[in-house]
Amino acid sequence: MNLEELKKLKEKAQRQVALRDGNKKYRVVFSMGTSGIAAGAREIMTTMLDEIDKRGLDDVEVAVTGEIGLVDAEPMIRIEEANGEKVTYARVNAADARKIVTEHLEKGKVVEGLAVGKVKE
Repeated sequence: MNLEELKKLKEKAQRQVALRDGNKKYRVVFSMGTSGIAAGAREIMTTMLDEIDKRGLDDVEVAVTGEIGLVDAEPMIRIEEANGEKVTYARVNAADARKIVTEHLEKGKVVEGLAVGKVKE
């Protein structure tokens, strides 16, 4: 690995750490309980992080939690908006994760068919 590759790796790591800062428009919460991990939640999180980074979305915060609820619907993701709206997505695969990033996080549109719940505080 050369110096340029190390610099790129460092920049990517810094961008991913910045995703944990608060006060952003969106907060993406990944269900990382035992059943979520067994269903592939880590891979889905990695896919979403890569897509968020690729698209340069800087108004997104990322967090993890234990079980969100429906064990048979894992992997699950909850997107919390600054306005209090929360949308839960279930049975998310890699293609779904990319679609959620492009439609919900980039364009602000809930991905119908994947969303299993929507509430506003």
